Amino acid sequence: MTTTMAAVRAWRGPAILSYGFRPFFFLGAAHAALMVALWVPWHLGFLSIPSAFPPVAWHAHELLFGYVLAIVAGFLLTAVPNWTGRMPVVGWPLAALVLLWLLGRLVVAASDLLAPSIVVIASLAFPVALLAILGREIAAARNWRNLKILATIAVLTIAQGVFHWEVERFGRATYGDHLAIAAAIVLIIIVGGRIIPSFTTNWLKRANPGPLPTPHDGFDDAASLVGACALALWVAAPALSGLEYVLASILFVAGVLNVIRLARWRAWRSFAEPLVLVLHVAYAFVPIGFFFAVAAILYGPDVSATAATHAWAIGAIGLMTLAVMTRATRGHTGRALTAPPATVAIYLFMLIAVAARITATLVPETTMITLPLAGTGWVTAMLLFCIAYGPAIWRPRLG
Repeated sequence: MTTTMAAVRAWRGPAILSYGFRPFFFLGAAHAALMVALWVPWHLGFLSIPSAFPPVAWHAHELLFGYVLAIVAGFLLTAVPNWTGRMPVVGWPLAALVLLWLLGRLVVAASDLLAPSIVVIASLAFPVALLAILGREIAAARNWRNLKILATIAVLTIAQGVFHWEVERFGRATYGDHLAIAAAIVLIIIVGGRIIPSFTTNWLKRANPGPLPTPHDGFDDAASLVGACALALWVAAPALSGLEYVLASILFVAGVLNVIRLARWRAWRSFAEPLVLVLHVAYAFVPIGFFFAVAAILYGPDVSATAATHAWAIGAIGLMTLAVMTRATRGHTGRALTAPPATVAIYLFMLIAVAARITATLVPETTMITLPLAGTGWVTAMLLFCIAYGPAIWRPRLG
């Protein structure tokens, strides 16, 4: 069987098409920067774009189904061949997949000029194609362990369809955006549960001998299952009138279990290496989001619910994707697995973004300062990734 690396080396075209992470990490980050750079002034009334989506809906759609799906695609198109032992998607088939993603971004941005059916079909083409490719690889290799990851991509695809239907009918999304956030957090719970203790263990064995992260066991499975159930109930919350205290209890338990899970990975022992530490910090926003969701139910939905959404969307999803993007890019392009100053700056700007965005929610009178600050932090983090990692992404692997 041809190995993944042999297939990659057999590609003689542009390096950008030699691995799934290359085009999707770079274009995803560039799009994320542009999307927020346009959305903040649009939201504040200083400009507009020809989208049929209202500003908040467009912003949510492009974060969840533009940026997130791009990074998930880049990660899985790189990781799944290693999990299955099958050849990766490289070269012109990869380019075709990238073009489908770009088509989705263009039709949503210009949706006011197009028929709604064209917008839906064009924007769903990418996740459907990605789902088909990953499903084929997992089924062909009988790699059934990763069906749950495939299921999260299917949920993201369904969520995008629901999102379009809700915006077309009601002018906003109620279930589609929450379903997508929940699917992304479940993916972090699953994949984070694999890579965070693994990467931490590898680094500690080399650099800081002593107690290692607790190996995966039944507690991790329980924390993951409760977390997934809590997120499903959170999505369904608008239809669960009268069950608020039950939902709050389950969300609280999910938060506590994930705090304990994180503690078992011994984050405090990895402070010397930001490339490892950032994974723990990003995962910490998973339980933080659960606790904000509890507060929204018990003390005030208008404020705390939005805080929960942004703790998950910017803190857990934004920071975790950048943590994975920087590490994967360094590893797959032959660079040392350590965080230079520019990489640390990427993480810090994303932390500024999540802190400012949550502050804008909890202290609304600061919005005119904290919302632009959050946007600046996000845009700067994404642009720094493109600048610092673009040369590695666009050029052949070192060595």
